[in-house]
Amino acid sequence: MIEGCSKTNANIENTGFGYTLSVIGGKHKIIILFWLFKKKILRYNELKRCIGSISFKSLTNALKELEAHEIIIRKEYPQIPPKVEYSLSTKGETLIPILESICDWGEVHR
Repeated sequence: MIEGCSKTNANIENTGFGYTLSVIGGKHKIIILFWLFKKKILRYNELKRCIGSISFKSLTNALKELEAHEIIIRKEYPQIPPKVEYSLSTKGETLIPILESICDWGEVHR
């Protein structure tokens, strides 16, 4: 299993490690995933309030990247003013046990 991600002279970007890090890497993506897991559905401003110290641009970019990787679902309602909701996709939900393991490891070793 892990051997496929650690081949000698392997370019990390072309491994499972590289892909996973490209999806969840960055300052705020894991926090976004945590809040969407906890609250199930959040609107943009609700998510920003949950995170706190994140700029509108950083949040927008992180959400676009997570959506591009099909980790979150963006649902837009055709109304005025516009209403957009974010939630975890089925693929995104499969990351939760991994994130919990990372958290557990950090709690034990910090």
